[in-house]
Amino acid sequence: MEVTSGTAGSTLVHPREVFREAIKEAASAVVCVHNHPSGDPAPSAAYIRVTRLLREASRTVDIELLDHIIIGSTGTDPVGLGHYSFRDAGIL
Repeated sequence: MEVTSGTAGSTLVHPREVFREAIKEAASAVVCVHNHPSGDPAPSAAYIRVTRLLREASRTVDIELLDHIIIGSTGTDPVGLGHYSFRDAGIL
């Protein structure tokens, strides 16, 4: 389910929007996914902050945040994966 849509340059989501939809759907868990049009999936400091806010909000509403994934491209990803997982990085 799409919660927000951004511009080519940026967008950030507030936990309220993510969990509003999850609560409406009676979800027990969510995975947040977005893309970086640049192809480099490395998270900005702002996305790290938002992910930590999402983690705290998920605990408050008792809906597990399974992962936050950024989709990029293997050709422009410095580590060659083409994606970034906050769970794999140990942030979640």
